[in-house]
Parts: sequence; structure tokens; C-alpha cells
Amino acid sequence: MSGSNWCRIAWQGTAIEVEYQWVGPRTTDRPLMVFLHEGLGSVSLWKGFPAALCDALSCTGLVYSRPGYGQSTPRDPDDPWLPDFLERQACEVLPALLSELGVGQNHPPYWLFGHSDGGSIALIHAARFPGRLGGLVVVAPHVMVEDVSVRSIEAARNAYLMGDLRAGLARHHRDPDSAFWGWNGVWLSAAFRDWSIEHLLPDVVCPVLAIQGTEDPYGTLQQIQRIRDLAPNAELRILAQCGHSPHREQPRELSEWVEVFFADRLSNAQRPRHP
Repeated sequence: MSGSNWCRIAWQGTAIEVEYQWVGPRTTDRPLMVFLHEGLGSVSLWKGFPAALCDALSCTGLVYSRPGYGQSTPRDPDDPWLPDFLERQACEVLPALLSELGVGQNHPPYWLFGHSDGGSIALIHAARFPGRLGGLVVVAPHVMVEDVSVRSIEAARNAYLMGDLRAGLARHHRDPDSAFWGWNGVWLSAAFRDWSIEHLLPDVVCPVLAIQGTEDPYGTLQQIQRIRDLAPNAELRILAQCGHSPHREQPRELSEWVEVFFADRLSNAQRPRHP
């Protein structure tokens, strides 16, 4: 990836800085692919995957760190995230960032590639802003809270407090405590146990490719099966012997599926309609 840039947006009554990078070929005749990272992710934690995928798709990519992550403005330690934190990212932060960067001006409808929490944000955004999107790729997304998710997030808390997780995150976040405790605190809160976006899935009308590994410790295959059942234009792909991060564990197969899905949907969108 090229070096990071920062843009300033207004959110929750204050100005914050958001770290972002452009990757892939710079073109305006193909859709922009916006990458939405996982619950502990950042620009740097994607490593080279977004650039490689965008090169294969011949499209421009936008990678950014959400507020509280990476080199973006850290979260105030006295400001815990609430159960609607994913909705706020999808409906407030992402639109503000895209507007500030001029996305949507003289450009085909953009696509979203979301991993884990980023996949949930992508689905919410697609439901709330249906006319803006060309398609979605969601990898290990969450549409509801499962017991397996809570157990794994509890294990992550123990690894952060007693293991080397904090040191690892410190390489990718200006304030690792901001990133970790915002995510961990809300996911383990009693108020979040009933969180679900299943009611929004019928409103996700754009094409959706939903992908998950069979060995994902943060969610069962029921997550993407609910997307298939409720979203009108969803397709599923399942990766055998793969955990929560297919773009790190099985990047070649993941990329091949995305390339085919992307090309097919662009071809369908460009095909002339006959009366």
C-alpha cells in the first residue's frame, strides 16, 4: 500500500481525523471498492490484500481505519461504545468520509468489502442507502450475536490482559486500548446480546457475496445462511478448514470468488435492457 493520508470529518459534534489509503489502479470507469476492517483491524492490518485484489479487479480501492482504530483519532476512554456502534459507523462515519473524499461524484456506484464487524457495517449501509451501491462482499459478517462469538471475545479479553495480544495490536494502532476496549466492551455487554440486523437484510437489494470459513471461532455458518435466506440477491461461499480471516488464511480462493462475482455483476449491470 502507499502511505496513509488523513481527512477530517465531523462526528458526534467534534472534528476527528480518519486515516485512509488509495490502492490499486486509479480509474473512474469502474466501481470503487471500499474496504471495511474487522473489530480489531486497521489500514495496516489488511496488509497487501486490498491492493492485490484491486489490481486483479482493475479498480480503485479505498482502505480506512475507523475512528478509534489505526492512526485515526482514538476513542475517548470515558466514552464506551453503545450497542448501536455498528449502525453509527454505517450511517454516519462512512457517509461522512465518502462525502469528504468526493466518492459518488462522476463515479459508478461503489462496492463494499467488509470483514467481520466491517461486514456488518457493509450490510447496514447497503440497507440504509440502497441506491448508492453496486454490490457487497461480506466475509465472516455478523448479523446476530451467537454464544460462540461471546466465548471467543471473552478469550480475546484474557489474551489482551495476560498474553501478547496488546503488544501485537500496538504495532497497528496509535492507541491499542482505544481499539480493543471499545470493541471488547460493547460485544461483552449485556445490552448487546440481543443485537441483530436480520430485520434489515430484506432491504439489502444489491448483489451480495457472503463468505465464511467452516472453522470460524467468532460465528457459525448460520450468520451467512441468514443473509441467504433474507437478502434478495445473496450468494454464499463456504471455505473448508478456514477460520475467521479468509483474506489471510486462504487469500487465493477468496480472491478468485470475488473476481468472478465482481465481473459477472458488472457485466449484468452493463447489459442493455430490452422492453
